[in-house]
Amino acid sequence: MNKSLIVNLIAVTITAVGYFLSQDIIFSIGLFALSGAFTNWLAVHMLFEKVPGLYGSGVIEARFEQFKEAIEHLMMAQFFNHENIDKFLSDQQGHASHFNFAPIIEKVDFEPAYESLLTAVNESKFGSMLAMFGGESVIEPLKAPFITKLKAKITEISQSDEFNELVKESVEQPDVIAQLREKVHGIVKARLDELTPKMVKVLIQEMIKQHLGWLVVWGGAFGGLFGLLAALV
Repeated sequence: MNKSLIVNLIAVTITAVGYFLSQDIIFSIGLFALSGAFTNWLAVHMLFEKVPGLYGSGVIEARFEQFKEAIEHLMMAQFFNHENIDKFLSDQQGHASHFNFAPIIEKVDFEPAYESLLTAVNESKFGSMLAMFGGESVIEPLKAPFITKLKAKITEISQSDEFNELVKESVEQPDVIAQLREKVHGIVKARLDELTPKMVKVLIQEMIKQHLGWLVVWGGAFGGLFGLLAALV
């Protein structure tokens, strides 16, 4: 339901009725209501659309760069400041947050670790003994269990309080947080640079235009009230 259109149509109807029936009070109410509703509708329209001859219209698109800068400043100053990053790294009790490294560990290729272990065995005094019993092929069946257990142990270590405390202490260094904020800033800026004036206009329209319709409604209501007062005075 388009509130603005309905209010303007009602105001036009009241004005027409008052004019054709020669009812000055009704005509005054309708005319003032139409003036208030139409003026507010035009003001809302001018926020989003450029109206030829009306300076300041189309302000959303015209001030596109300022909107982007304001959003960028809001994101970095309010959401990704030093204090909020520190809160993210710690829970309310001040203990280290437990980062979930399991998905990362699961994707890591641990075969080089197994190969390094195999090389160490071959280069040790056990290498010649191993060669006597068939060489590397003898312990090949141990490869998969070794990698599985290694992943499980590293995951277990990564979930300990001590490990997470060390991670927290490392990332809370001023230079690390500064680098983190710089990277986040780069991501935010890159995403904002993808926005176009039209995209920003549509985004803001979706958020507030339906609520701005009440400006037209109240403009018509108060305009009609002033019209009544003007007719009675």
